[in-house]
Amino acid sequence: MRVYFNLLLLFSCIAFSQTAKEKQYFVDANYFYGNILPHNNAIKHLITAHPEGVLLSVSRKTFGDKAWQAEYNFPDYGLSFQYQHNKNEALGNMYGVYGHYSFYFLKRNLQFRVGQGIAYNTNPYDKENNFRNFAYSTHLMPSTYFMLNYNRQQIWKGLGLQAGLLLVHHSNANIKAPNTSTNTLAFNLGLNYNLEQQEPEYQHTKDSVRFTQPLKYNVVFRSGVNESDVIGSGQYPFYVLSAYVDKRIGRKSALQLGGEIFWSKFQEEYIRYMAIAYYEKNNDPDVDYRRAGVFVGHELFVNKLSFEAQLGAYVYNPAKINGSLYQRIGLKYYLSDKIFGALSLKTHAAKAEALEFGLGIRL
Repeated sequence: MRVYFNLLLLFSCIAFSQTAKEKQYFVDANYFYGNILPHNNAIKHLITAHPEGVLLSVSRKTFGDKAWQAEYNFPDYGLSFQYQHNKNEALGNMYGVYGHYSFYFLKRNLQFRVGQGIAYNTNPYDKENNFRNFAYSTHLMPSTYFMLNYNRQQIWKGLGLQAGLLLVHHSNANIKAPNTSTNTLAFNLGLNYNLEQQEPEYQHTKDSVRFTQPLKYNVVFRSGVNESDVIGSGQYPFYVLSAYVDKRIGRKSALQLGGEIFWSKFQEEYIRYMAIAYYEKNNDPDVDYRRAGVFVGHELFVNKLSFEAQLGAYVYNPAKINGSLYQRIGLKYYLSDKIFGALSLKTHAAKAEALEFGLGIRL
């Protein structure tokens, strides 16, 4: 407990030493304590105590200088660092770095924050030295956190308090097996400090002109590497070509409809493996590993960043692996009005298939 208190104190001291030039920023330091949720029997032996840690963040405030800021009730955005002590030697500990957005409700007393980044695990799976860690098989992995807090700022000389719930997800998105992942639900308590106590007024002006946009046509190429659930079967590249049309239904949202083709080389290897390992089932080793699907989706625009969610169904899937439905959630960043980069997670319900890196065009 003392090490966490020292970290909080150090972070607060750093905050107080900032110069006045760093206006419209605030920092917060949180201690958290909770539970790893037993979502899968394969990790129950790894849940031996209550994990605890710290979450340190620096955020930039918005006051309505741009129209999107008022549309979202003046959110904050910034960077976070997380340390999580899992209290289990086989599971190891986590260090994470995230980009985050914080949104406010109930007269800015309720804060909802979402962070996406990358985490480092100190002791991943190893078939000889750490065969018990079915949760993580790589040192580096994507990580997401959600935080819902009662947040009061500038209670005394720039200092404020916050408390609430924190959910942290660690998973390597099936880049390598095993990948059971963990979800940590914790209570957090922390301090926040505003670097500039005299803030400008919020500009509540919104664009009075009704936002309209014609149909837009999108093409996205996605790729990456992944592995089947068979440990040691090897990592293989995959390729996804998607085409869809979207229609903006306002300044914030767009609806999508499209189709895509999947070339997943890990699945080709998995089909051969199943035909040999379970020959009594008479599986065809030459069945086509390729798939095609159709999907509907929703895109939420926040400045140049957007959040994407899609629900798809396979219309061509002769191997019939992982069912007929799939989902995709992800982030897009618009490099220009027409070009965007994408980072997304493709899943079958709660089972991750691939972390996808993409590049697309919107015309």
